[in-house]
Amino acid sequence: MPILLQAHHLTKIYRRSQLWKSFTTVGVQDLDLTLFEGEIFGLLGQNGAGKTTTLKLILGLLFPTSGEMTLLGKSLPDRWAVQQTGFVPEVPYFPKHLSVREILHLYGILSNVAPREMKEKIEKALQLTRLWDHREKRARECSKGMLQRLSLAQALIHDPKVLILDEPITGLDPLGLTEMRELILNLNSQGKTILFSSHILAEVEKIAHRVGILVGGKLVKILESKEWTQDGAGSLEKIYVQTIRSSGGSDL
Repeated sequence: MPILLQAHHLTKIYRRSQLWKSFTTVGVQDLDLTLFEGEIFGLLGQNGAGKTTTLKLILGLLFPTSGEMTLLGKSLPDRWAVQQTGFVPEVPYFPKHLSVREILHLYGILSNVAPREMKEKIEKALQLTRLWDHREKRARECSKGMLQRLSLAQALIHDPKVLILDEPITGLDPLGLTEMRELILNLNSQGKTILFSSHILAEVEKIAHRVGILVGGKLVKILESKEWTQDGAGSLEKIYVQTIRSSGGSDL
C-alpha cells in the first residue's frame, strides 16, 4: 500500500521553568511510524504515554524538538498537507446556542469550504454521521453520543483524506460505541485513512488493521490484526498488558 505518513526519530521534549529551575518531560522520543493509505491504525498506551502528543505533532499543533515527518509526500509543517486532515478531539466543545447545522456551517467556513459547496458538504456530513434528523437541534440539547458524531461531522466537512481521532469512543454508552464503530468502518470503506488513539481495547480489536503501543513516549511495538485475531477476543489486551509490563510501564 502507498505510504501516507512517515515519522523518523520524532522527539518532543516539554520544558518549563519554576523558581529559577528548569524541568523537562518527554512527550515522545525517537519515534518511527509509518501510516499506509487506506488503513485504520490505533495508538495505544497509558495516560501520558505520548498518544495525544503524537497526534498533535502530526496536526502541527505542536512542533517537534527533533526528527521529521512527511504527510502525503510533504515535509511537515506544510499547510496543504495539514488541510487534508480532519481532527476529532477527545473532548469536543461547541457553542451551546447553535444548532448542529449552524455549527457545521461555522466549521465549513473555518475549513475554507467554498460557499457554493457549503450546503452539499453539510448535508453529506450530516448523512454520513446519521445526524440529519437532528440538524436543527441545539448543541446544549445533544447527548454525548450526538456530540461525538457532530465532532466527526465537523472533521469531515472539507472531505479530508486522513482522519485523526483522539479517544473518539471515550465515555460512550454501548449504543454510542456501536454507532461510532460503524461510522469509522464505513468511512474507512469509502477510502478514508484513520489514525486514532483509545484505551478501549475491545473496540480497537474490532476495527484496527494495525496498532502501535507507546510506553513512556517510545513506540515499543507495532502489531498487525492477524497477531491478535488468531487467538480470539481479548488477545490484544493480553499482548498490550505484557508489552507494558515488559517495557517498564506502571500498572497504576
